[in-house]
Amino acid sequence: MTIEPGMRAEVLIMVERSDTAIKMGSGDVPVLGTPRLLAVAEATTMRAVHGHLAPGQTSVGTKVTLEHRAASPVGTHVEVSAELVEVDGRRLVFEVVARDRVRTVATATIERVIVDRDRFLSGLTR
Repeated sequence: MTIEPGMRAEVLIMVERSDTAIKMGSGDVPVLGTPRLLAVAEATTMRAVHGHLAPGQTSVGTKVTLEHRAASPVGTHVEVSAELVEVDGRRLVFEVVARDRVRTVATATIERVIVDRDRFLSGLTR
């Protein structure tokens, strides 16, 4: 399988009460919580390369830089798009943008590394 720059994915969410900073424990206001935004962003990067990894491979997150620029209240639709901008061996770098109908809600750079799923899991300590 070939992984190359330019691969993209988009995910559209509607902010629910369960997505808020209050529910996430990251704040005390009823707007899209940064942890939830990050989870959607990471899921979008995974979707961008889904189906292009070799059997038995997956990718794991290793580095995130995220700027949460604007609040999104419950009921707001937010589209998160991710584009693979760099491939360096097993290292994948994505640029992510989250937008509502009016503005950019967040930008991020997310790095992931391709790993063999079984080898990765066998190396875990308990």
